This record gives sequence, structure tokens and C-alpha cells, in this order.
Amino acid sequence: MSDDIPYGYYDFSVYEDDEDGADSNVDATPADILEKYWHYTAFRPMQAEIIDSVLGGHDTIGLLPTGGGKSITFQVPALMLPGITIVVTPLVSLMKDQVDNLKRRDIPAACIYMGMTKHQADYAYERCLQGRVKLLYVAPERLSRDSFLSQLARWQISLIVVDEAHCISQWGYDFRPSYLRIRDLRERIPSAPVLALTASATPEVVADIAGQLDMKEPRRYSLSFTRDNISFLIRHTDRKFVKLLQILAAVDGSGIIYVRSRRRTVEIADALAKAGISAAAYHAGLDFETKTSRQDSWQDGSTRIMVATTAFGMGIDKPDVRLVVHYDLPSTLEEYYQEAGRAGRDGKASVAVLLADERDKATLARRVAEAFPSKDKIRLVYDEICRFLALPMGEGFGALFEFNPATMCTRYSMQPRTVMTAIGFLDRAGYFSFIEELETRSRVMIRVQRNELYDIDFEPQQEEAMHYMLRNYPGLFADYVFIDEVAMAHALGCRPDDIYKILVEMRRQHTIYYVPRTSTPYIYFTANRIPSGQLSIPRTIYEDRRSKMEERTAAMKKFAYDDSSCRVATMLRYFGEDIPDDYACGKCDVCRSRRPHASFDTAAFEEWLYKAIGDAPEGRIALSDIDAVMPLRSAEAGEHIRRMVADGRLRFDGIYISV
Repeated sequence: MSDDIPYGYYDFSVYEDDEDGADSNVDATPADILEKYWHYTAFRPMQAEIIDSVLGGHDTIGLLPTGGGKSITFQVPALMLPGITIVVTPLVSLMKDQVDNLKRRDIPAACIYMGMTKHQADYAYERCLQGRVKLLYVAPERLSRDSFLSQLARWQISLIVVDEAHCISQWGYDFRPSYLRIRDLRERIPSAPVLALTASATPEVVADIAGQLDMKEPRRYSLSFTRDNISFLIRHTDRKFVKLLQILAAVDGSGIIYVRSRRRTVEIADALAKAGISAAAYHAGLDFETKTSRQDSWQDGSTRIMVATTAFGMGIDKPDVRLVVHYDLPSTLEEYYQEAGRAGRDGKASVAVLLADERDKATLARRVAEAFPSKDKIRLVYDEICRFLALPMGEGFGALFEFNPATMCTRYSMQPRTVMTAIGFLDRAGYFSFIEELETRSRVMIRVQRNELYDIDFEPQQEEAMHYMLRNYPGLFADYVFIDEVAMAHALGCRPDDIYKILVEMRRQHTIYYVPRTSTPYIYFTANRIPSGQLSIPRTIYEDRRSKMEERTAAMKKFAYDDSSCRVATMLRYFGEDIPDDYACGKCDVCRSRRPHASFDTAAFEEWLYKAIGDAPEGRIALSDIDAVMPLRSAEAGEHIRRMVADGRLRFDGIYISV
């Protein structure tokens, strides 16, 4: 470490605690709050109406598209209402990011989720009791814990928010049994209105949300699912990567390419890099530092394209995404709409392209079969999980276990996909909750008073580490703060392992609380272990859900392969909007194909092509360059190029054309 600062030099009193409790906004209007904390002068469409409904004490359902600003509709009222707003949300990583963002705006917030230490949870509870929290984010699994429920009577709770509310509907594409516990929360706090928010839900799902939450005459506010600034295009091709290059050449700006496997993210990102396109791969298996670095590089524009699995983009505020490409077909229109909707959040023209070939039809059908293993296989997985965790028969209720499915699959020679699918059914049936805590960042809190730091006999390396944390991580005396050991090691001229050892020693000396990063999922047993033969997988979560999945698969197939009607019309009808038969968005591939256009001039095309090849530095031109010049004529141009290659007038190596 650096030796240029003398030992004992640091004045710890300069690092002030940044939390002074919740501000009072009793006399403020929603517009005042919006401008004070977010520096916006106007609400987005439907935000003000939802906020007024909530402040009026009404149960409310908000249907806002991806990027429509759902979080504002509860964060603004939370700052105006007395006491605490509880926000139930399923994604722990997104929950933490929201809390961090709120704290940066000087809004007191906290989160509680399975996998926290008892001290962390107790500290969050104490902050709520002292009135130092306005928004409390809670994972749905936590709602069944006695330690949480016992706190509710001690707090003043003014509003309950259910984010991703489609998860509470058994007919939703992402049903989560843990969400059903929200009804118990409501029974304990009957005076608090409920705000349910989602970006995509069919009328059937919306009705089920209201029923599951026992809403009283709920007010419903929704925007049309149409996104006028996005062109929804389907490209049928058996050469997806070539088509992808053409698309990236034709559309400028930042983009996301969605695929359905971790391996494919790396393969496509590497292939794009070789083609001279700035791209990075992103998936859940990457370590936290790599994910953060790649996300930051993409957000600031240093990396143009992110090739990612489906979770990427949720909660990320990047308004200038011009292009979203689905390299693989999503299973449902709900998934597709949410992911495609991450384009054009700034309201400017953007493109969502879905690449489809004939093999994708079979893939959709196979996903249905894979999503519903036999009930005997589900029972076998239950037995093996209990054996892996050494859980005796008749025990387990209330127990929380670290659980790594990959380790179990390796030990017992089981198929990971089957195991994960079976876990989903066992979770929905109520035998346990699976908490997929993929990445928990390292965090630190100083456990002594500020003036006590002077009396501690720090080693020089410990003192430098303490100084670095106080300088770079405000609020360490008040709460746990996320830290980055790699950045700290770089700044102090040592290895991350050295930082880890220093922090562990300081924890041993009771100077700090230190929770190192982990990536371990959990299983929380909501019932004692029983013989697998007694397991009951209800029809509502097996046979009925299979039927619903088949319906969704058919809708996705119609959207991707039926060229008889406008793509947007097909999508809007699916989401329950009343669309006339002759509706035309004017921008999708079907509507574009119906536009009148001049005939293809082969002589002019050949003249342009030969000149472009001759002017190119290496005497060759990529197919993507052709499509960029004449995108509306790409089909005719491609067919004519094939004839010229067959006649021997051109050479084609799969990407480049030369003479």
C-alpha cells in the first residue's frame, strides 16, 4: 500500500453521517415533490392520475408500459403520506438498486429480503420504528416470517405497493406463489390502500390481480400498449447472424440483443466484435464487477451493443436505446413486449426486431413440454432436494438453507433444466420458496461511534482502508453501504484478497460489520418434509397452467408468423384493446410491405454495387452495407445478388461481396 501518508494523519471527524431522517412534505403538492427530488417539471401520462387516486385512499391498478415511470407513481405519494410505504417486489437486485437510487436523492429507504443477516434486518426494523424510513422494499418471501409480521403493528403504514403485480395472478405468465402472502399483509393493515402496478397484463390477469388483493372498487388507470415511436419488425431468415449484421448497419445507436442462453451471449458478442461492432455479453453467471463494468460501459455509450439474457434491462434507465433485437423467440407476448419496450424510452424513433425461422416453431412447442415435467419427476426432485439438504422427514418448517442447484445436479447426476422446472412447481404448490439470490454485493457498516475511531489502534493498512471507505462511501455510520473491494484494492495499491483480509480482521475486532459478496441461492421451507408420495400438485398450477402456456405460445406464434394483419394490432388485441379490423400502425413490417413503391431497377443497382465494391478499401462490401443504403428493397437486392453470384459475376463468402 501507499506509504506517502503518515500513520495517524486521518481526521475521521470530517466524514459526516448523511442521514438526518425523513423530510416533512406535508404541505407539498405532487408537482412540488417531483421537482424537489427528481428535478422534473411535469409528470408523464397517467402518473398524476394514479398519484391522485392513491392520495385519495383508493385501491388502484396502474398499467403503464415499460419505461412509463411506474416507480414515480408510488415514490411521490410515499413522500407526502405519513409513515411508511411498503413496496413488495420480486427482484432482490432491482430492490437494492432502487434503494440506492432513492438514497442518492436524499429519500430515506430500506429493503428487507431473505438472506439478510439478523442484524441487518433488525437494524432496518429499528429505522422504520424511529421514522427514518419512508419506503420499505420487501421481498414477498419475507411476508411469511414472524419476525417481519411482528413489526407491522409497531409501524405507521400508509400505503402498500405491489410491483410486478402480474406475479400474483395464477393466470399471469410469471406467477409466484409467494405473492399470495400479500393478501395476509393487507388483512393486517386494512386501512392502507393498495397500488398494484404492472407493465403487461391481459384483462383476465388484471381481474385476477384485483381479486387476489381483495381490492375494494379499484380504480384502474392504463395507457395504450402501443408505442408509437417503435417500429415492430419481424424478419424471417435462416441466416440470423447475417441478418443481424444488416440490421446493425441500418440502425444507428445503442442496442440490446436478447438471446435465451448464456453461451449464446458470449458467442454473438465475440462474433460482433470480430465484425468491428462494439459489443459485450451479459448474463447472470458473470461476477458482480464484470456485470457492473459492462453495464456502465454500455450505459455511457462506450459499448454500443449488449448481448444479454432476458433479465437484462429491468430497472435500467437508459432512454436512448434505439434498437432491441430478439435473436431467439420469447415464449410469450408479455415477455416480448416488456423487453422490446426498453427501446426508445426518450420518445424518439426506435426499432424492435424479432428474428424468426421455421425451427423456432418447434422450439416454442418444445418449451411447453420442458416446462411441464411429469409429476413423478417433480416428486423425485423434491426427495433429492431434501436428501441433499439432509432434511429429516417431518421437519423443516421455517428453515432457511443455502442451496446450489448446480451442485446437487452434479452430485446426483440430474438434469439442471428438469430440476429448476420442478423447483418452480414445488414453490408454487407451497412446499418451499426458492430465492434465487444470484449476486449479493459486499457491504460494510461502521459499528463504533465516530469519536471512538480516534481511540482504536489501527494497523497502517487498516487505517488506510478506513480512510478510503469514509471518503468514498457516505453513510457508513447509519446503515450498510455497498462497497467494491476491487476498486479499493486498485486505489490502495494491493490485491482484492488483501482488502478482504483487512476487512475480515476489522470485523473480528468489532470495528465494522462486513458482509462479503456471495452468490448462493436459498430455499426456505414453508412446510415440514413429507413423503414424496403425498405431494399434491394442484390442477390449477399444473394442468390449467399448461393450457394457459399453450395459449400464450399460440399467440406468440401468431404474432411472429401470421403476416395477414398489422403486428401492432395483433399485440394490442392480445392485451385486450378494442382494435378495428382495418387498423394499421404504418410502421411494422406488414404495414411497410403494403406501401406502394417503385419497381426494383436492376441496372441502377448493379451500377451502384460495382462502384461501391471498387471504392471499398479492401475491394469488398458487406451485405449490411447494401441493406443500409436500400433497406426497403433488401429482398429484391438479395435475390439479384444471388443471381449474380450464380452467374459468376460476384463472389460471396457469407458476409462480404467482392468481384
